[in-house]
Amino acid sequence: QVQLVESGGGSVQGGESLRLSCVASERIGNNYVMAWFRQAPGREREFVAAFRWSGHTYYGDSVKGRFTISRDSAKNAVHLQMNTLNPEDTAIYYCAAHRGLILSSIRVPAAYAYWGHGTQVTVSS
Repeated sequence: QVQLVESGGGSVQGGESLRLSCVASERIGNNYVMAWFRQAPGREREFVAAFRWSGHTYYGDSVKGRFTISRDSAKNAVHLQMNTLNPEDTAIYYCAAHRGLILSSIRVPAAYAYWGHGTQVTVSS
């Protein structure tokens, strides 16, 4: 059972940046995918970004060019650098992980076995 702990959320003004981190409780192997999803009140959980441990990255259309996902293999961690934030980015951000996830499922929340508790990001205009 992999445990995921997120950190780095907070309240910022539009245009500012935040960096989220997610640390896994055990070593992440090359067949893992670690991802970020977000959920705003009254909306479905939305794919933000994913890092296939072999090195490939994937982004949701709404964050492409503004957010960057990266990994720290030594710490079993994945980070999400969020730049040029706007109020539409306000949500609870969740870290997720799954081993052996196929490419077509990377953007599907139900495909992930492990989830963190989430961290709140609030962007004011």
